[in-house]
Amino acid sequence: MKMVLLAFYLFITIWSLISIIFHGSRPTKSISWVLAVLALPLAGPLLYYLFGVNRRKFKLFKLKQTERRKLYDSRIQELNDYEQFIEDFDSQKNARLSQLVKSNSLTSAYSGNQVTLLNSGDETFEAIFESIGNAKKFIHLQYFIIEEGAIVDRLFALLKEKIQEGLEVRMIYDSLGSFSFRGKAIERFRHIGVKAHSIMPLRFGNLLFTLNYRNHRKIIIVDGNIGFTGGVNISDRYIKPEDHLGIWNDFHLKIEGPVVNSLHRIFIKDYHFSGDEKLLLQKKYLPDISSRGDSVVQMVISGPDSKHPAIMQQYVTMINLAEKSIYIANPYFIPGIPVLEALKMAAMSGVEVNLLVPKKSDSLIARLSMFSNFENLLATGVNIYLRSDFSHSKVIVIDQEIASVGSGNFDYRSFEHNFEANALLYDRILAGRITDEFILNCSDAICLEYESFKRRSSWRKFCEGLAKFFSPLL
Repeated sequence: MKMVLLAFYLFITIWSLISIIFHGSRPTKSISWVLAVLALPLAGPLLYYLFGVNRRKFKLFKLKQTERRKLYDSRIQELNDYEQFIEDFDSQKNARLSQLVKSNSLTSAYSGNQVTLLNSGDETFEAIFESIGNAKKFIHLQYFIIEEGAIVDRLFALLKEKIQEGLEVRMIYDSLGSFSFRGKAIERFRHIGVKAHSIMPLRFGNLLFTLNYRNHRKIIIVDGNIGFTGGVNISDRYIKPEDHLGIWNDFHLKIEGPVVNSLHRIFIKDYHFSGDEKLLLQKKYLPDISSRGDSVVQMVISGPDSKHPAIMQQYVTMINLAEKSIYIANPYFIPGIPVLEALKMAAMSGVEVNLLVPKKSDSLIARLSMFSNFENLLATGVNIYLRSDFSHSKVIVIDQEIASVGSGNFDYRSFEHNFEANALLYDRILAGRITDEFILNCSDAICLEYESFKRRSSWRKFCEGLAKFFSPLL
């Protein structure tokens, strides 16, 4: 028996080391995994398999679901025959960013959109419920977190009413993020006619494949011509305090116009991925949408099934394109070397770089890992502000010209492991409004000073350094 265990240990250890050598994306990360595999017998290889494997390169096991997503990609191609489709921008900055996104996300920029900024849970849910209440054909919902509470109860009552009117309602939710939304909680939605499916269900047969890959998107589509996306989940934590973090603050968008089709295609692909229903690619679900406003919008889509880390590439490119200012608000700022170096170079070249993060966090390790980067950033001239409330917004604005609002955090999980969606707004007015809100929040926040911050205790620095070791897992 001992010889069998020894042989098994040697096999998985050697397999892990060979995999790291062949598929490691960065030397520093590869060295960390090598040390973990050698120092933690059995546990090290298991952790590497769960959290370290680069699914874009490593295809020893092919998920049935991944094959279904590829099948979708081979059957669907985004339409570019709308007159609102933009191929040539007047601004070279916009053109470069748009071309990058078109290459890595296969989505186009569209003019003729009306975008409403929603800056609180109350604003977001009121706008969502109003649109759902006015729906005439169908309602499609997709969320990372759906939790029991007053918001879910209100949503249930409204959906029940719309189904009785003859509307189609479909819902998909992440099985881990919405872990409490199961059993009777979800069955009551199914009982009234909601076609509800979990994404990446945590089952014994696929646990090792799916545990580390979550769908973090937040999307609602109403009648195919109104869309919502951003950072707000279906939870009471956005309208009332439930713990020491207080009310969660977040940015969300209501979008009307041609780009809603791009947003809807994200939902359709994920719904096809999670359910058994046929592809929803009929005109009924993807109607021709006329101009509703003056905003140019482009969706950025990224996930472990993507060829490229589109969210990270979007953020790095925006930072590199900035000429005057960069404003970043994010609750989990653990971005890795490419983004950190881009920010430091921007600050040292004279670009005003501002980072707004919450002082409190729902994860101690994430908070310590985030703070471990601050000393180097402050030393290069980056301005860092700590909000007293818990800001869950995922926002970046450059030169008050281009803004991004969505689900993508500045961390390894959003860059490599999660399915994410951001809305790029090529609109000076909207970018200016978001910047004004950012500056207002900074006026009430704590501004870190380099000299005082670097004098924090050695114990604090040790804890930050230790937490940083786990940053690829966060």
